[in-house]
Amino acid sequence: MAGAEGSAGRQSELEPVVSLVDVLEEDEELENEACAVLGGSDSEKCSYSQGSVKRQALYACSTCTPEGEEPAGICLACSYECHGSHKLFELYTKRNFRCDCGNSKFKTLECKLLPDKAKVNSGNKYNDNFFGLYCICKRPYPDPEDEIPDEMIQCVVCEDWFHGRHLGAIPPESGDFQEMVCQACMKRCSFLWAYAAQLAVTKISTEDDGLVRNIDGIGDQEVIKPENGEHQDSTLKEDVPEQGKDDVQEVKAEQNSEPCASSSSESDLQTVFKNESLNAESKSGCRLQELKAKQFIKKDTATYWPLNWRSKLCTCQDCMKMYGDLDVLFLTDEYDTVLAYENKGKIAQATDSSDPLMDTLSSMNRVQQVELICEYNDLKTELKDYLKRFADEGTVVKREDIQQFFEEFQSKKRRRVDGMQYYCS
Repeated sequence: MAGAEGSAGRQSELEPVVSLVDVLEEDEELENEACAVLGGSDSEKCSYSQGSVKRQALYACSTCTPEGEEPAGICLACSYECHGSHKLFELYTKRNFRCDCGNSKFKTLECKLLPDKAKVNSGNKYNDNFFGLYCICKRPYPDPEDEIPDEMIQCVVCEDWFHGRHLGAIPPESGDFQEMVCQACMKRCSFLWAYAAQLAVTKISTEDDGLVRNIDGIGDQEVIKPENGEHQDSTLKEDVPEQGKDDVQEVKAEQNSEPCASSSSESDLQTVFKNESLNAESKSGCRLQELKAKQFIKKDTATYWPLNWRSKLCTCQDCMKMYGDLDVLFLTDEYDTVLAYENKGKIAQATDSSDPLMDTLSSMNRVQQVELICEYNDLKTELKDYLKRFADEGTVVKREDIQQFFEEFQSKKRRRVDGMQYYCS
């Protein structure tokens, strides 16, 4: 017995001790993440009646629209009500999208929430994400065949998701940048390179790992510089004139500094850029033209941008027309960002939610608090195991499933209580 007791004691010493505060904080963190992802999306009403929603949580149903069929997206409420037992892909968020559930893309399914819908939503945009494929490698996520640990980052322009190792430049730490623009979108929206020279957060690798090329600023990078008052692209050669070499050295010095593309600190950089922008507006009325008059580098990489970088974009008439032609007018909308979307969900949660558990705990003695935390841990463990089955099968948890779980949990609890024996000492 002594040996058994000693073994039990050692086992208890090895088990991590979790306080009630730790449990509540973890629960609150998970709830905040869920609210951020959903962004205040309605779980009961189809969003179709709102038209093209600025940004919302979306899902794709591989049961109704498998690969080979036309892509389609459904809102949060329809994912629960109309596709509860189907296999869904979570798309996170998409901008300016209208719910497709039950329209002509669904051969046999009729939307239970809003059956009277147009056959197609011509304003919607689709990509491989709607079939569960992501990045330039067109692989699923999570990928059972990919053994390399890597995070996925969403491009703010095309809204596809990319492996960090496939972006051409090693991503900075997640807290060091706010948004990313992928290689293809940087090529299509080449005006962003003029801003990137001043604003982008760039982390350059010094190892020849094949992810980042042309670290020294030579090779197939393009150096853009003014010539006779005009702006044209030119490939940087080694036999650059002496004056040009000085300019290149300046660009190289800026490129090799970390984490930004400038040797100044981020705060100083923003101050300088703000002053330059004001000067540009006072001279030509266009910040972009002023930046284009300076030398900058184009590369075949993604770019990483700090908080509020969009507010530095020029909004003159010519630039706004260019944004419209490139279909990126949303870059000038401060409420288009995922951060604004997530904050909307957090604000809604803070407004609507209360914390009855903490209120109850404050009125209990220590014994009652311990009993409550034990019950809470039992509930948490059993609910986690119950929900894992749905996750493994790729099905949505419906209201009836949750009701069934709590009925079974209460039944088990009653059996445990009825079977307990009490002794007096």
